[in-house]
Amino acid sequence: MATVEYDIAIIGGGINGCGIARDAAGRGYSVLLCEQGDFASGTSSESTKLIHGGLRYLEFYEFRLVREALMERELLWAMAPHIIWPLRFILPHHKGLRPAWFLRLGLFIYDHLGGRKLLPGTRTIDLAADPADKPLRPGFSKAFEYSDCWVDDARLVILNARDAADRGAVLKTRTKITSARRDGGVWTITMRDGETGAAENTTARLLVNAAGPWVDKVLDDALGQQAAHNVRLVKGSHIVVRALFDHDKAYIFQNADGRIIFAIPYERDFTLIGTTDEDFDGDPGSVAISDEEIDYLSEAASEYFSQAVRRDDIVWTYSGVRPLFDDGASKAQEVTREYILKADGDAQSGALINIFGGKITTFRRLAEAAVDMADDLLGKLGPTWTAHAALPGGDFAVDGFDAEVETLRRSCPVLDGDHARRLVRAYGTRARQIVAGVTDKSDWGEQFGADLTEREVRYLIDNEWARSADDVLWRRSKLGLRLSDAEAERLDAWMQAARGGKNEAVRHHEDDEIGVSGSGSMVR
Repeated sequence: MATVEYDIAIIGGGINGCGIARDAAGRGYSVLLCEQGDFASGTSSESTKLIHGGLRYLEFYEFRLVREALMERELLWAMAPHIIWPLRFILPHHKGLRPAWFLRLGLFIYDHLGGRKLLPGTRTIDLAADPADKPLRPGFSKAFEYSDCWVDDARLVILNARDAADRGAVLKTRTKITSARRDGGVWTITMRDGETGAAENTTARLLVNAAGPWVDKVLDDALGQQAAHNVRLVKGSHIVVRALFDHDKAYIFQNADGRIIFAIPYERDFTLIGTTDEDFDGDPGSVAISDEEIDYLSEAASEYFSQAVRRDDIVWTYSGVRPLFDDGASKAQEVTREYILKADGDAQSGALINIFGGKITTFRRLAEAAVDMADDLLGKLGPTWTAHAALPGGDFAVDGFDAEVETLRRSCPVLDGDHARRLVRAYGTRARQIVAGVTDKSDWGEQFGADLTEREVRYLIDNEWARSADDVLWRRSKLGLRLSDAEAERLDAWMQAARGGKNEAVRHHEDDEIGVSGSGSMVR
C-alpha cells in the first residue's frame, strides 16, 4: 500500500470533531480535521451552556445517559476550571404542575446516580426566607436547589482544538471536504479552501463524519450515499435580556406543556433564557429564532418573574440545530440525547465512523468511544488518557480561580480586576502569555471597545484560528454584547489588515461558503 498521509481524517470542527481530534492525537495517531466554517460556528456554540445530567431526561427513563453525564460533570470541571464552574439551580414548586414529592424523588436520584463528590447536594428552601424569592412573582412558597455546572461552550471547542494541535493534529478552518472516496483500502479526500477556492487532495486510513447537523448531507454529497437519513434536526432557541436578578444562581422553571426553561446569569449583566424544542427542516447555517419562539420564552419566563419579559428587553437571540439520532420519538423534546457511533467498512476496504446525536456534557466520552473504535479498526497505538488531562489553561485547582486572577494582576500592574477576571475566565493560565511584557497601557496596542485589546486579538489570531470579528466577538468571547456595530467593523478591518488583507471577491466567496453569523441576532 502506498504511504497514507493521515491515520484519521475528521469532518467537522464542533465539540465532537475537536474532542475526537484531541483524543486521537494524544494516542499517537496522525490526524487531519477540516471545518467548513470556524470552530464552534454551528450547534456547539448555540447550547444552553450547561454541563449537566439533564434532570428532565429522567422522566423519559434515560438513566444510562443521565448517569454518564452526571459522572462527567466534576471530571470536566477539573479539566477546565476557567471555563467550567459550579452553578446552583432554583426549581420553584408550581402547585399546578409536577407534585413536590415527584420533584424531590427526581432530585434524590439526580444527587446519587452519578458519583457526585464535590458539588453540593439538593436542599429544600423556604422562598419566604430566601433571597431567591426576590425576583419571583408572589405565590411560590417552596423551591428545591440543586447543582450542575456552567460552561463556555464555544471556548470548550476551541481549547480541544488547541490541545489537539499541540499534540500534532493538523486542523483547518474554512476548509470543506468536497469528496471522499475509498481507493485501495484508504480514503482519497478532496478539500477546498473556503477563502481562495483552491482544491487539495490527501489520503487517510479512517474517515470520521462528525459534521453535526450536516452529517447526513456529508454522506449524501461528499461520500455519495444518497438519501441518508439518520438524524432528526431539532431547533433550540434562546433570548438574552438585561439582568432580571442580581445573584449568581440560576432558575429552572416548569411549563404547563411539560417542558422546562432555564433563566441563567450571563456575562455579568444579562440573563440567558432558553430553550425551545421544535423540529427543523432547512439549512442549519441559516437557522434563526421565530416570533413564536420569542413569545414562548418570554411568556414562560413571565409566568415566574415579577418583572415581565418583553420584546423590548431582548438584546440578543441565538438559535442552534441539534442533530439528534432519529429514534422515531413523536415529540422533539422526547428525542433521545444519546450519541450513536456507526462504523462502516474496515481497515482493508477503508473505514468510516459516523457520529449521530450527543450532548456537550458527554463529548469526552463520545470522543473516547470513537477513538476506541479507531483502535479496533486501525490497531491500537496508545492508552486512553483524557479523563484527567487538563485542557489548555486549565492547569490549576477547581478552587484556584481567584488565586490565578491575583497572580495575573501581580504580573501586570496596569491590569484592572474585571479585565483580569475575564482573561482568566477565557484563557486560564495562558492569559499570562497575553499580558507578558505589558508595563504601560500603551503596551496593549489598539483598543477595540470594552476591554478588548490588540494584545488579545493577536493572541487569538496566532493561537486560536481567529480570522474575523465574529470569531473573536461571538465564539472566542461574548464581547459582541458590549461592542457597537462600528467598533465590530473596525475590529474586522484591523484583523484583515493584520492577516495580510483579502480582496473583496475572496471575502464574498468566504462569506457565501461559511455563512458567517447565521444564527445570532443583536438588538441595538
